[in-house]
Amino acid sequence: MSNTKKISVLGSGSWGTALSLVLADNGHDVTLWSFSKEEIKGIAENRENISKLPGVKLPESIKYSSNLEKSIEGKDIIVVAVPSAVIRGMAAKIGAYAKPEQIIVTVSKGIEEGTLMTQSQIMEDETNGNKVVALSGPSHAEEVGKRLPTTLISACSDLATAETVQDAFMNDYIRVYTSEDILGVELGGSLKNVIALAAGMCDGMGFGDNSKAALITRGIVEMSRLAIAMGAKQETLGGLSGIGDLIVTCESVHSRNRKAGFLMGQGMSMEHAMKEVNMVVEGVYSAKAALALGKKYNVSMPIIEQVNLVLFEDKDAKQAVYDLMNRDKKAEY
Repeated sequence: MSNTKKISVLGSGSWGTALSLVLADNGHDVTLWSFSKEEIKGIAENRENISKLPGVKLPESIKYSSNLEKSIEGKDIIVVAVPSAVIRGMAAKIGAYAKPEQIIVTVSKGIEEGTLMTQSQIMEDETNGNKVVALSGPSHAEEVGKRLPTTLISACSDLATAETVQDAFMNDYIRVYTSEDILGVELGGSLKNVIALAAGMCDGMGFGDNSKAALITRGIVEMSRLAIAMGAKQETLGGLSGIGDLIVTCESVHSRNRKAGFLMGQGMSMEHAMKEVNMVVEGVYSAKAALALGKKYNVSMPIIEQVNLVLFEDKDAKQAVYDLMNRDKKAEY
């Protein structure tokens, strides 16, 4: 393709691996990086990430590296696919090597607990004036790896940069929309993980479709209230990165947040559930930050409040649901 880019994907988890496949399918010069020499050697030899994305054969054109400086050098786009809990340290390392003209794309979802900053805000904080794009939407790696139709949002305050990233990722199974509301896109992607923990708890306790529909609907209300109070747009939360991502994360068998919530709904502790899921459960890391943002902006977030009590204060999940159902009566809006 004439618009070929040199792109590095930093992080060889399931999502980083799946995005490497998409970019290689699109004809780009792709390097997949991992801090673990052993892991990246195994992926290169097998052309498959057996532990994180089994059954997905990777295109032969992908290069592999555990050298961060070389992986960043000379690239047009740097895709950062590490867990949100380690994004600050990763951003500082990228800042040491990246040139200002390189576009940085964050694809993890979360809010930093101490600073209450989004992933792109952290990246801007630690780098050298690079344009930062948030790529989000309802997109499980397991399905993208099978090249199943998926939609994403490329969000940046600079629309031309969002469009550059849109062009890099878009193909016949990945449809990418653009947005200038990067705050709304990132809040949707982060807050929905906390609601998905609650949805999993509902499933784990054996509640039905009525309960789940109520939770998803009231969850999007809480997400929207906070996002609007912070200056994001209502329509962003009603779109793919808000309600779209919320639905898939609350409903999918691939959702690690839902799975962790399910185990907690069955009586497992948060620590035990996270160990059982054996992947990063982003909602646990965003829950405290979401509650703190609610307090900072004076926004009522009863579901997120109860999730925090279950996660960090050993509250019984059934009691949390009872307390939600027995709050003072009020109008829907």
